[in-house]
Parts: sequence; structure tokens; C-alpha cells
Amino acid sequence: MTDQIPLVDYLVLGDDPHLVANRCTSCGAEFFGRRNACASCSGLEFEKAPIPTDGTLRAFTIVAFAAPGITVPFVAGVVDCGATRVRGNIVNVDPDPEHVTLGMPVRLTTYVIGTDEAGTEAIGFGFEPADPSANGKAASHE
Repeated sequence: MTDQIPLVDYLVLGDDPHLVANRCTSCGAEFFGRRNACASCSGLEFEKAPIPTDGTLRAFTIVAFAAPGITVPFVAGVVDCGATRVRGNIVNVDPDPEHVTLGMPVRLTTYVIGTDEAGTEAIGFGFEPADPSANGKAASHE
């Protein structure tokens, strides 16, 4: 098997890829990445909390201009995964309003974003339509 590393530390790889947030033990607010204190209540204790892999597209934009080397257009979105909002690209769908809609059910997916000289794959995440028949394209992760 090829070695893989997640692009972000809150992406858990393996048989069941998922995201993990830091949940404040005082108020329940969830954050990705390391925290010294809770932004909601100033609590200092956190626990790991798995985030649901299914969600609903809350907001999106179709990005038409990007830095050199970034393929456009692509869809950047905000997904409600249970009580947690997650920012991520919407992939495996045509980047147009006919195929991407507010309230669309989506699910977490992972994909290879690069491979180093030793063959180790960097793995990113995004969200794809939960209904495969709604996809406008077979695969586009950028």
C-alpha cells in the first residue's frame, strides 16, 4: 500500500475517512485545528469529536479566478455536517448552478492532491453530491 498523509491534521484517513474537531468540554463549541482557549466561552479543556461525513450545502461560490496553477472554475462551499460547519470544495460535479444548489445533500470524499519523490501521497478532502446520479462529471477535485 502507498503511504499517505492528510493535508490537514483534522482529516483522519483509513477505512472510514472523517474529520475530527476539538470540542470545548465547557460549552460544546467545535473548532478545527489546535486551540488554546474556546472562542465561545474561554474554556481551556477540549476533547476530540468526530464530525458526520454527510451534510447539507449551506453556501457556495463558483470560483472563476485563482492563483496561477489552480484549475478554475471550481466550487468552494460551506457544509453543515450535523452541528458543525465545514469549509471545503465541492467536487465530482460540474461547477455551475445547474448542478450545485443550496441545500444539496453532500458527503465527505478524499483524493490525492500530490505525490512526493518517495511515492507518499498527500490526501485532501472535499464534499461530493450524496446522490451519484446528480453528478455532472465523473471526477474533478480542483
